[in-house]
Amino acid sequence: MSERSCGYHALARPSLADLKRKSVVGGFVGVSSQGLNFAVQTATTMALARLLSAEDFGLQGMVVALTGLLALFREGGLGTATVQRLEVTQEQTSTLFWINVGVGTALAALCVGLAPVMVAFYHEPRLYWIVVASGAGFLLSGLSVQHGALLARGMRFVAMAKVNVLSLAGGSAVGVVMALLGCRYWSLVGMSLAGSAITAAGVWLCVPWRPGPPRRGAGIRSMLHFGGKATCNSLIVFLALNSEKILLGRFWGADALGLYGRAYQLVTLPVTQMNNSLSGVAFPALARIQNDAGRLARSFLRGYSLLLSLTIPITISCALFAEEIVRIVLGPKWGAAAPLLRLLAPTAMVFAVSNPLSWLVISTGRAGRALGISLTTGPVVLLGIVLGLGHGPKGVALGYSLAMTLVVLPIAAWSKLGTAITWSGLWQASRQPLVSGLAAGAVGLLVKVALAGRLAPVPCLAAGLGLVLGVYAWVLLIALGQKGLYLDLLSQLRRRALPQ
Repeated sequence: MSERSCGYHALARPSLADLKRKSVVGGFVGVSSQGLNFAVQTATTMALARLLSAEDFGLQGMVVALTGLLALFREGGLGTATVQRLEVTQEQTSTLFWINVGVGTALAALCVGLAPVMVAFYHEPRLYWIVVASGAGFLLSGLSVQHGALLARGMRFVAMAKVNVLSLAGGSAVGVVMALLGCRYWSLVGMSLAGSAITAAGVWLCVPWRPGPPRRGAGIRSMLHFGGKATCNSLIVFLALNSEKILLGRFWGADALGLYGRAYQLVTLPVTQMNNSLSGVAFPALARIQNDAGRLARSFLRGYSLLLSLTIPITISCALFAEEIVRIVLGPKWGAAAPLLRLLAPTAMVFAVSNPLSWLVISTGRAGRALGISLTTGPVVLLGIVLGLGHGPKGVALGYSLAMTLVVLPIAAWSKLGTAITWSGLWQASRQPLVSGLAAGAVGLLVKVALAGRLAPVPCLAAGLGLVLGVYAWVLLIALGQKGLYLDLLSQLRRRALPQ
């Protein structure tokens, strides 16, 4: 192994003294890059929605139900284990790298074996080659897990953002070009594979480390144990949060699944983008201070409040202006997705409230607790979906949202158990964004009632969003006195920009 590669591990984790600055800068970079990603994804969605049919999206959605499930085993929780550990050696990451490569190869082969099963389950012969081709993505992702983990461990957020943006932009370009050429659902497959290839190439270029041969006795047993629990947890969460798509595809067909899938993407995309941008910063930062309970609680609550502040107004806007958003983003032929978008809006709010709690649980090494939470709450979500299935996409959307709302408080209670975080602390972190959201939502509802049907979708949405976001910002920053928090964040960014 080269000297440059050997030295990388020594530099892979920042000092505690530098942690706050790196976290603030990383959060800014993450949010900015995810904003760019959101723009790219929205533009891609608008283009593909006009070039492809609901059936095309539905066919890909059926395959994603399988590949998304297998993807949980792609990393095996080993990338998370690399980031979470306070100390990690080159021998450990090299051994884990080859395990990830082996797992990726096995998953690609499994896709080939399961392709006939997918055809029989959905009664759709076109799925065979889509599943086989999609399996190639596991080969590519197996090569990038440990390099991506080392980027996150080192809190190299600018490099991570560049890789993510290039991957999304490159994959989107491939998908749109293929759709223009008439490739239909194959354009969605090509988009996914191109993104995986660019990600693998990008992290290898950004990380100077190169894997050595696998070693016995490298001390990875505890990491494998942690990764196994994390993977089981992800599996339960995936099944709970995606079973509605599997059941819709099986019992209502590709068109219903395509319609539901577009609505689901629209309502969850902003929340997912925000969560991804901040979790990439929060997880390695919290793992670094996992043994300091007081500092961990303060840092978590600060990040929690920030995430809620950013996602709540977007979620409210999706619920209020569902018809305008669907008309503008997807086009006139997707009008039936608007009621689904509105019914799914509470789910996006639940994601914003509950997803950050996983930062707290996993960063402190409590993978077993995360698994217990999923095993307890997952059946509740599945029950809600099954109860609504007989009423088609609308029934599923309603059952899913109600069930997700019911499990929020149990998730929070179990996640904070044994930490320095209290109910009072969680309430103080969420009170200002929630109150601001209620005020902005009331104004937005008045705008919706006054303007709906009187203005075209674009000016109606522009006016509504402008007022909702304006009222939200005024209440949060001025009326509730949160301006100081954001000024402090800006001061950290200015310090970063100044020459040292």
